[in-house]
Amino acid sequence: MTDLAHVERALTEHGVEAVIHLAALQVPFVREDPVLGAQVNVTGAVNVFEAVRRHVTSGVPLVYASSIAALASQAGAHPDTLYGVFKFANEGTAERYFEDYGVSSIGLRPHTVYGPGRDQGLTSAPTAAMAAAAAGREFHIPFGGALQLQYAPDAGEAFARASETRREGASAHNLDGPVATVREVIEEIERAAPEAAGLITSGEEPLPFPSTLDSTSFVELVGGPTSRPLADGVAETIARFRS
Repeated sequence: MTDLAHVERALTEHGVEAVIHLAALQVPFVREDPVLGAQVNVTGAVNVFEAVRRHVTSGVPLVYASSIAALASQAGAHPDTLYGVFKFANEGTAERYFEDYGVSSIGLRPHTVYGPGRDQGLTSAPTAAMAAAAAGREFHIPFGGALQLQYAPDAGEAFARASETRREGASAHNLDGPVATVREVIEEIERAAPEAAGLITSGEEPLPFPSTLDSTSFVELVGGPTSRPLADGVAETIARFRS
């Protein structure tokens, strides 16, 4: 991601006509190494936009992962984490690349993606709790509050459907998904894995992001919602971990 020539080769050698950019270091890794976090999350994103500008002529918008962390928990403030600051910079980069170079893009802001394959980052804790419940182990989710949840396959569908649009411009949208407190997530885990009752606990402090946001513009963009009910996603996740 930090090597523009490498990103360009990835596009040209494979004849890429559409790009979905997901690569990033997440909150804990950015906190541990802010310089590397900026190189990957900021410079890396610029490299993707530049490579698309130079080599992708299909007219398909570049779709990239922003984050709920790009938005401050209080109105008028900056994002509450360096990761969020870097994601906010990505949204600004997208606007400039359209205004200056005509590169269209769509940024999507997931909140808490969960399910098989989600194994890193601050908001991976609910998934780790589901894996623990499936194995009959204790687990502590280190935060409380409310979350807007996106099941991993649904999040994948959201990015794919955004890539299929031909909208010009640079827009950013909040992903749709059910809103639940961490306590309600634990209740769904216990409903799907009754033998795990009492094994999953949580903290009280909410995450340093808004707990929920309006996803109307995303639903209108792709022609309908993409997220399934929380109960269905949790049950499927635990069943897949068990298998």
